[in-house]
Amino acid sequence: MYPYHNKIKQRIYNNELLSYEFVEKYKDISPCLVLHFDTDPKIRPIREHRFKEYDAVFIQLAKI
Repeated sequence: MYPYHNKIKQRIYNNELLSYEFVEKYKDISPCLVLHFDTDPKIRPIREHRFKEYDAVFIQLAKI
């Protein structure tokens, strides 16, 4: 199993994240948190059931 979210979080902590946005629909994911990175793959979608998990990551980063 590919550790999708672990890799994404590591990229966030490595300061590769440029921006993020909540969108109504991205491809077949609705709603979706879309993460924009400066390295490939540049876009990573996150499904709704993971939103709280990523909120916690963003809050933790804001404290650093």
